[in-house]
Amino acid sequence: MATKEELDRFLASVERRAFKQAAFAVRDDEAALDIVQDAMIKLTVHYADRPAAELPLVFTRILQNAIHDHFRRAKVRGGLITLFSALTGHDEDVESADPLETLDAAAGSEQAESAADCVERAQLIAIIEEEIAKLPARQREAFLLRYWEDFDVAETAAAMGCSEGSVKTHCSRAAHALARALRARGITL
Repeated sequence: MATKEELDRFLASVERRAFKQAAFAVRDDEAALDIVQDAMIKLTVHYADRPAAELPLVFTRILQNAIHDHFRRAKVRGGLITLFSALTGHDEDVESADPLETLDAAAGSEQAESAADCVERAQLIAIIEEEIAKLPARQREAFLLRYWEDFDVAETAAAMGCSEGSVKTHCSRAAHALARALRARGITL
């Protein structure tokens, strides 16, 4: 049985990695925070009696299940909206259509991906993250704000305390450096 201190140490050591994993999976920081928090609560409530050595594997499984649950809920919500909008009767063909056909996963969505595609995407994300970490600090900051946080040039300039031209220069240099690094690894996007 893990002691309270062992459980606290484990949760503190895993929180950043868990958040990053959830954020990459769901592409929404707020949802990722909720997922990690729910996983940590579930671990402490239901599995605190496990030995400390088992906590990493149990937590990983709980986190993965929480991520999958997030996508299931999103798919159901999206499917219900599609289903109800299809049943409004705006089109004669809608009445004869099977409502279940509207629940298919959209091409290119995570739900429609094969296991191999999921693994390949995860590996690619890890490589990109590794290469981003190698960028100079200002280039990395500009790149992440512009392309990962989806700030516009003016918002990025304000956040970085520099001119819009500097943001464009940093982003351009970062993008070129990343493209070179990925090509060197045999990855073309």
